[in-house]
Amino acid sequence: MSTETEAAPAPVPPAKEPERRSGLPSWAVQGLVSLSAIVLALLVGAILIIVGDEQVQKAVGYFGAAPMDTVSAALSAVGEAYKSLAVGALGGWTPISESLTQATPLICGGLAVSLAFRTGLFNIGAQGQLIAGAILASYVGFAWHLPPVLHLVLAIVAGLVGGAIWGGVVGLLKARTGAHEVIVTIMLNYVAIYLLAWLLTTKTFQRPGRTDPISPIVDNNAQYPKFGDTRLHLGFVLALVAAVFVWWLLNRSTIGFELRAVGANADASRTAGMSVGRAYVIAMVVAGALAGLAGTQQVLGTDLPLTDGVAASVGFDAITVALLGRGTPLGTVLAGLLFGALNAGGLQMQLITQTPLTLTTVLQAVIVLFVAAPALVRSIFRFLPKERGAGAVLAKGWNG
Repeated sequence: MSTETEAAPAPVPPAKEPERRSGLPSWAVQGLVSLSAIVLALLVGAILIIVGDEQVQKAVGYFGAAPMDTVSAALSAVGEAYKSLAVGALGGWTPISESLTQATPLICGGLAVSLAFRTGLFNIGAQGQLIAGAILASYVGFAWHLPPVLHLVLAIVAGLVGGAIWGGVVGLLKARTGAHEVIVTIMLNYVAIYLLAWLLTTKTFQRPGRTDPISPIVDNNAQYPKFGDTRLHLGFVLALVAAVFVWWLLNRSTIGFELRAVGANADASRTAGMSVGRAYVIAMVVAGALAGLAGTQQVLGTDLPLTDGVAASVGFDAITVALLGRGTPLGTVLAGLLFGALNAGGLQMQLITQTPLTLTTVLQAVIVLFVAAPALVRSIFRFLPKERGAGAVLAKGWNG
């Protein structure tokens, strides 16, 4: 008789509940995450408003005696600030037109950054490319005297060429020498800034009779037509056309397929016979032209004379617009509109409630911070649906 005992069966682990994923398309899920990030940013902004409000600080001093006074003061401070922000951005045709005006160069600059992202390049040189485009567009605008339409068209083309050249240098160096585009674009930003500063001291660019760095105003024939009595101009329409062009280029053209393939995996694209260097050059030339278009919108539409502050922070803000837009043309347009509204509404908020204008900059930064951390947003809003690879969107350059 056998003395062997039968071994006990190993315990079966409990079945893991399958992870529920949304049936929504990827862009819809990412859009919900972005909207949630905006809500979180507004909450952070509300906290900052409460902390910095004088009435709230006074009410806190006697919180134990009348706690509802503190709550009322906090709600009033936040409500008035955000109400002023909304009215300043959307409270009538004039505020709306100003929001669209502020958004116009941000959309084109964001498209310049997004297109490079989709090709696997981190283009943080939109500032320099914008300045290069603004220099040439402004020169054609005030130095040449041509008939209507023709003058505007040539000034716009000059701006496109200036930005394309500035961006093309980056693509060429990347393709031929492997130079990192981040380093090159940073350096070219400084080159463009100081080149502009020097040009505005020369007789060619400095306005006659002035000693400060300012150019002559461009001819009326070279200015973007305005819509009514507002600052909104034809450049906004061109920004939307540029977004449609970028969408077509990336999704409906052979070149766009190569750009996206190189951005997804440069080594595999090279093995498949694609020219990675050619893709880099094309992407940066087109991206530079888009930033140059933003430059024309500054000097031919909004800030007519060329000054050393013509680019303001548009080129750098374009990076945050591209991040919030997740590298897609539609997302970039919507992000540009949002940031334009924040910029326009922030002025009204500061005027009425004395809330610092820098709060809008904080809101923009916090929005991008949450967009860059979708896992954090989902941990707060647990009802948000999940989609495959959502957490790696930024790391992969939105090439999904």
